[in-house]
Amino acid sequence: MTETQVTWLTQESYDRLKAELDQLIANRPVIAAEINERREEGDLKENGGYHAAREEQGQQEARIRQLQELLSAAKVGVAPTQSGVALPGSVVTVYYDGDETDTETFLIATREEGARNGDLETYSPGSPIGGALISAKVGETREYTLPNGNTMKVTLVSAEPYQG
Repeated sequence: MTETQVTWLTQESYDRLKAELDQLIANRPVIAAEINERREEGDLKENGGYHAAREEQGQQEARIRQLQELLSAAKVGVAPTQSGVALPGSVVTVYYDGDETDTETFLIATREEGARNGDLETYSPGSPIGGALISAKVGETREYTLPNGNTMKVTLVSAEPYQG
């Protein structure tokens, strides 16, 4: 697994996501019991409670799988302490295509890691821009491919450790 395929999480985020996973798994018998209770109410075609319980079960199972995959690929540690280099857990400011007025500031981390700060955009280290910036030093220009196939140049202006 390469460094950009690993999910970087602080210990606090890992613990929070693990607690959510444990709660969802513990809730499985409750949902199963509700489905059985609703099933006994009669005709399943017109049983809204049964269908709602099944839908809730499907959503919970999907979230369980998502959390299991995320946590199995997680690299748990503290946020980087180094300034001037774009690393997972860094808040970076960049400009695009040589236009120093076209700047953006964002966090390089998972969506789960960045979810606590709604004011700060979050890009995964595995995203095109996140992957291009990993290990870049201030002043360095990198290039990445856009979804339409074109390329974009991005220059790192600053990189500071995330202070969640």
